[in-house]
This record gives sequence, structure tokens and C-alpha cells, in this order.
Amino acid sequence: MGFLHIFFSALIMFFLISLLILIHEAGHFIAARMVGIRVDKFGFGLPFGPTLFSKKIGDVEILVHAFLLGGYVSFPDDEENSDLPPDSPQRYCNKTLLQRAFVISAGVICNVILAYFLIFFTGALWKHLPDNKFIVTFENFSQQASINTKKSGFQKGDIIYKINGTEIFYPIAINKFFVLSKEFDGFSKQEIIDKKFLELKKLNPKIDADKIIKAGTIIKLPNFTDEETVKLSQDNIIGLEKYNPSEIQLTPSQINLRDKINYQKIYKLDTDSYLSDIASAVSDTKKPIFITVLRNNEEINLNAVYSNKDGILGIEQSYSEKYTETKTLKELINGTFHYVNYNVGFMLYTLGKLFTGKIPVSEMNGIIAIAKVGTEIIAYKGIFQGLLLTAMISLNLAIINILPIPALDGGHLLFIIIEKLTGKPVSKKFVEYISNFFFYLLILLMIIIIYNDIHAWIIGKI
Repeated sequence: MGFLHIFFSALIMFFLISLLILIHEAGHFIAARMVGIRVDKFGFGLPFGPTLFSKKIGDVEILVHAFLLGGYVSFPDDEENSDLPPDSPQRYCNKTLLQRAFVISAGVICNVILAYFLIFFTGALWKHLPDNKFIVTFENFSQQASINTKKSGFQKGDIIYKINGTEIFYPIAINKFFVLSKEFDGFSKQEIIDKKFLELKKLNPKIDADKIIKAGTIIKLPNFTDEETVKLSQDNIIGLEKYNPSEIQLTPSQINLRDKINYQKIYKLDTDSYLSDIASAVSDTKKPIFITVLRNNEEINLNAVYSNKDGILGIEQSYSEKYTETKTLKELINGTFHYVNYNVGFMLYTLGKLFTGKIPVSEMNGIIAIAKVGTEIIAYKGIFQGLLLTAMISLNLAIINILPIPALDGGHLLFIIIEKLTGKPVSKKFVEYISNFFFYLLILLMIIIIYNDIHAWIIGKI
């Protein structure tokens, strides 16, 4: 892929993200004009650092700031030295609750409308829309395939349907199962270690289990058994929940002992060791992988397979994305609503995980990651995928903005609702104080997210 192609793809992605910000602020601007509120400023970017561009068009000052991550619309109410009298009908504060709510929510409404339009437009031209799921197909055995893998029962064209009982929708799921099931992963469950400890005591009755065993001692070893299969939820697979197997990590000396024993039946110690260390060493073995494939629309359970010490099973796969056809108007409308409903549901679910602390702040990514991923999607998958990503960002922007957090649109709506319920407006000083507090809090969060993006980019995570 040439540099110019990547460069132009990045420009397209930057334009699309800028469009989302402009559309959002344009929504506030148009709604304000519709209800008779004067708009003094229309800003692209946040007012930090230098102003790159400033021009008065009519009675509105258009500004472009160096800090491009955002935008704003400024009313006379935001200016202490405004020439409008306090009782002017052109002031935001003098409009009805319904009019103010309309102005505040207009940006979100425009983002939602834009998202629907982009998805509808893409489906109309592309004649299908992604189903957010993939089909993973077995093609062949690789050179790293073991005899066990080759005898598993795989046939060319088999669709990998389930692994350890979990349905497979994404290619990444397969590699996660294989890597987490690798032989000698350095972890084992405490109950397995305890069981092996008792078996070692029974096989070696003359050894004092509580004392150190001298080098040169010959130890009879119990039968090596498989560990439990890896169980992953869909949240584990897509990164919304950390995989916590509740296993004990072996110490470096236990790992060294495990590698020397290497499935032997009898082992002569070459260093002093405790029986508990030997128990840990023989407990770390391999985890079976049970794969179910679809063959001629029939579920087939293959023989258990095992990935190697590097987490490789030795199979070659191909994958294809599932699509919903949108060739007719009815299919197009249904497909658009299905695509929006699925992705909005996923966004809300993810947001719930974030607020409950199941997704740490360190895992959050922002505009840099979006721009990079978006650039690669446009460059490698085409403009239609880029448009769909833009639609999803637009919906995400709408959802975030409507949250009842001061400094966001949802926070302003919350104050309007409080005014409606109490019959009097919330103190202007309180609104200003709490909005400024949350504004700077959001800026701090933005800085953290930008750091996450840069760090993830450097280490190749994005």
C-alpha cells in the first residue's frame, strides 16, 4: 500500500471526523436561530492556545482553534460584556424550557440523523451492510501442526462454529483460545497442585513432605493429566472483560523444574527441592481444546486438540464477514435500523462496563486511535467501511453527549429538567461552577486517553 494512498485515506478520515463535529455544532446553531437566539461565535476546536482562523460573517464570528478536538457555539449569555439587555428575547435564558431543551439536544439529534443517513447511503450504494459477525473456515494444516492436530478430524471447508462451547463470531477468538490453552503456560489451579501433592506423597512414602529433598533423590511422579479447558465469554473475547482464570502462577524455580521433568515417570533431582515445588511443576501441563465445526450445516465435534508451547495449533483459516443484503428499499430500511440498533446496544453495554469499572481507564482509547484505525479501514477495506465507522463515531458522540454530566449537552438538559420539577432555575453560579469542574475533568480524561492512544500506537497495540 503506497504512502500517497495512506496519506489520502488519513485526510478522508480527518475530514469525516471534522464533519461530525461541525454537524453537531451546526445542530445547536440552527436550532438557536430557529427559536430566535442570537449566536455570537461558532468555534471549531476548543479555545485553548492560538486561534488559527477568525472571521466575522454577518453577526457570527467563525473561529478555528489549534486544539481541534471539539467545537462550541457561543450565545450572548456566555459573554459578560454582551450588548444585549438581560431581558432580551435573543438571549438563551429568556426562552421557554422546551425551546432551550430543543437547542441543547439539537447537536445530538443531528449526529443521530447523520449516522442514519451514512448507513442508509452506504447500504444503498454497497447493496449490503455488515452483520457484525464473521465466518471462520478451516483451510489446511500448517507446518507447525502436530500429529494430534492432524488426527482431530478437520476437513477443508469446515466452519469453526464453537470452541470449548463458546460460539465463534470473530477470528480473534480462535487465537485467544489457542494462546490461553498453550502447553506449559506457567499457571495451574490450586486444587490440581494439592491433588498432585497428595499423589506424590503416596508414591514416595519415605520422603518427608515438609522437609527439603536433597539433590540426587529419585522421585516417582504421578500420571500427568490435562488441565481444565479455557472458558471465554464473548466479553473476554472482544476485550470488554479481563480474563481471570484464578490460577496460581509458578515461580521461576518451579518452571525450571517443570521443564526438566517434562512428562517423565521418574525424575532424579539435580537441585534441592520441596515436594510442594514438584507438585506445582507436574501440575502445569496442557489444556485440551474442544472444537465444534459446521460441515454441510451439521454440527461435528472434533477430537480434542492441543496448542503447543507457543500457543499455536497449526491450522490455516480464512474468514469472511457476514452481510445483510440491502438491494430493495425494504431491505435497506430494515438493514439500516438493524445495524443501528445492534451497534447502539453494544455501545450502551460497553458504557455500562466502563462505569462499573470492568473496563479500566487505561484500556480506553480516543481520537488518535479512531483516526488511525479509520485510516487503515479506508485504505485497506474501502470508503464504505470508513463511512460506517464514521456513522458509529457519530452515534457514539451522540450517546456520550446526552449523558447527564455537567459540561456536556446531557448535563444542560438535566438542569432544565430540575428547573421544570422545582419551578425555578438552578443557580447560575452553581451551574457555572459545576460545569467548569466537569469540563476540566473531561479535559484531564481526554489527556489520559490521548496518552493511551500514543502508548498503544508505539507498542503496536493499534
